[in-house]
Amino acid sequence: MKEFFKFVFASMIGVLLSVFVMFVLGILLIIGIVSTASNESKVTIDDNTVLHLSLNYPISERTSKNPFQNLNFGGFETENNLGLKDILAHIKEAKTDSRIKGIYVDVSAIQGGFASIEEIRNALIDFKKSGKFILAYSEVYTKGAYYLASVADKIYVNPEGMVDFKGFSTEIMFFKGALEKLDIEAQVIKVGTYKSAVEPYILDKMSKPNREQITSFLGSLYTHFLSNIAISRKIPVDSLSAIANTAAVQTATDAVKFRLVDGVKYKDEVLTELKSLCGIAQKKELRSVSISDYTPQSKELSKASADRIAVVYAVGEIVSGEGDDETMGSENISRAIRTARLDDKVKALVLRINSPGGSSLASDVIWREVELTKKVKPVIVSMGDVAASGGYYIACAADSIFAQPNTITGSIGVFAIIPNMKKFFNNKLGITFDEVKTSKFSEISITRPLSDDERLLLQAEVNNIYKTFTQKVANGRHKTPEFIDNIGQGRVWTGAEAIKIGLVDRLGNINDAVKSAAKKAGLKEYKLVDYPDQKDPLKELFDDSADKLRTYFTKQELGENYNYYQKMQSVLKTTGIQSRMPYEVVIK
Repeated sequence: MKEFFKFVFASMIGVLLSVFVMFVLGILLIIGIVSTASNESKVTIDDNTVLHLSLNYPISERTSKNPFQNLNFGGFETENNLGLKDILAHIKEAKTDSRIKGIYVDVSAIQGGFASIEEIRNALIDFKKSGKFILAYSEVYTKGAYYLASVADKIYVNPEGMVDFKGFSTEIMFFKGALEKLDIEAQVIKVGTYKSAVEPYILDKMSKPNREQITSFLGSLYTHFLSNIAISRKIPVDSLSAIANTAAVQTATDAVKFRLVDGVKYKDEVLTELKSLCGIAQKKELRSVSISDYTPQSKELSKASADRIAVVYAVGEIVSGEGDDETMGSENISRAIRTARLDDKVKALVLRINSPGGSSLASDVIWREVELTKKVKPVIVSMGDVAASGGYYIACAADSIFAQPNTITGSIGVFAIIPNMKKFFNNKLGITFDEVKTSKFSEISITRPLSDDERLLLQAEVNNIYKTFTQKVANGRHKTPEFIDNIGQGRVWTGAEAIKIGLVDRLGNINDAVKSAAKKAGLKEYKLVDYPDQKDPLKELFDDSADKLRTYFTKQELGENYNYYQKMQSVLKTTGIQSRMPYEVVIK
């Protein structure tokens, strides 16, 4: 017994010492990082400098407020990952900055949707109006990377590199077989022929309507892709289509042969050409600045105005409550819209939506604030990569809706999933349940199958929400509910398709939406203000640290397969009534 207490006491001392050491090390690390940050010197930009555009990180809507960016402390490295807003602003500034000679596009793959790529691409096209050069080089070009690079004056690829130009494809993961092995039944209640969000849980392949809609919007995305490349590279669309259909580009030299690129070069040869374009002697070092280090210096006259246009960023899956880094909390976004509405200095509001939808109830909460705001000041929606289902729900009340041709939108439909886990608990875990109720519908449980009456009750609720959804879209878009039902039914559309059926008013980016808001509000000078406030990274560092560490290490372990893990996790979490996209559209 004496030895036992010795062991316990020693263990406790060891744990306490470990905690103390970790605490001290953590404090020292933070102090060191902050100290490094405070000593960070400002980047000096000389004449004849090249702006280096490398987008090797997930593109978010806004740049995160990271005080530790661009640091290297004890092997701990971070980068300043610009959001789309700042990327566009920096390219615009570089257009008139006499110090910037041109742009070097160094992109292999882009972790962002095609609508985001479209906005950056259009910014580069506008940059070229200055007469400055754009040169692109990469060892490998994915479809998105090549689409961006195609606007360059010269495109080069490594002699042993490749250009992925074989057309578009997308795939859906189906969980039916996995659920069957686990003895879990996905009980589905839905409205909409095309509301295929439930298909992965009950089928092992696409339904005919789902295949029809995917074929339609994927074809629309591909047509837009080819058309713009045809303009930039001066190659007929038919020729580009034939190149993709025959997989003609297998090597770098093939890419040159079919005029997708202008030549094969190693990076040192590209740097030599950049020096020549900048008028720099070959013996001297090329002056370049990354787009993250480049700081715009001009001050717009509008910044001095007291009038403001609020830009509310509504990003992520829609959930009730405050939400977090990856979700759009109804309370958080509603409060942001309400704050902008009640601020007399704010004369108009731009709602920037990048969301696949989510909770129907949370979507309705946000819609209400949009509806109230429209009554007192202009509300313009700018759609990003996706604004579908619940994302369209919160958009439909706006005065006007802007989207990119390759924005994914629509998906006007509703569904509910109630898992029946009785057999899982019984057969896999040996757990049984029994219940006592005071009323017939006291509780709908996952520990047993739905009764016929419970299923009818849920179907009536889903039908009612869909009726409300279509009615609000009809009111906002000045259409009949019958018309909205006809183009709704859960069907997904691209921005190019949506404008033809009246779900979108104009094709354009967020800047176009801001200009429209200013015009509608009668403003010539104004200041842009962003909502909601971005979260304090220092606070987030300590909030939910266990969950964040678990997510981090899971990502490190699974790599690209993490997305599949996330989808499997969502199988059991997706419960209740939803207005969301049927799936994540990933172009391959």
